[in-house]
Amino acid sequence: MDVLISACPDIRRAHKLIGTPPARNRDPGFATLLRIIVDQQVSVQSGAAIWRRLEEGLGTCTPQAVLNAGDDHLRTLGLSRPKAKYATCLAEGIISGTLDLDSLTAAGHDEVFRQLTAIKGIGRWTAEVYLMFALDRPDVWPAGDLALAEAAKRLLNLPERPTIDGLDRIGERWRPERTTAAVFLWHCYKKLPLS
Repeated sequence: MDVLISACPDIRRAHKLIGTPPARNRDPGFATLLRIIVDQQVSVQSGAAIWRRLEEGLGTCTPQAVLNAGDDHLRTLGLSRPKAKYATCLAEGIISGTLDLDSLTAAGHDEVFRQLTAIKGIGRWTAEVYLMFALDRPDVWPAGDLALAEAAKRLLNLPERPTIDGLDRIGERWRPERTTAAVFLWHCYKKLPLS
């Protein structure tokens, strides 16, 4: 964070107002990847509520527990029909060995993307968030995230929310610390007042 604060006047200004965001690191593995799927396209609060019901309903969050539950039971725990299917596909991928999450810790960025996005329900955003928080990669920029785009608009005083391509261009200014910048912008989204 210190590098970004010293290098970017916009981040420095916002940091004085809202401080440093809490750490968001998670342990790599099935439960974390499933949690990221649960969090797709829902608010932080909704994702947390669904996750609590899922953990309580499954007892243990393992691939076998997900498969044992089945799509219909997963839906009673709060997952949408597509997300229940994605959870099952992820569990099947782990159990069959199609996806070896342990091997991803040492894999290159492109290989992580290739393996993760081969699983139904895992796209760019999910793979990027896993890279950021589970694999602790320092230079990941999830340009498809709407909250990130809105935060960039507020932080940089832009007239409108940037497109994905525009947000990708904006992120270049924070390379090779784009993960830290993204976490800070999400913090801005929650804490910076609307302009």
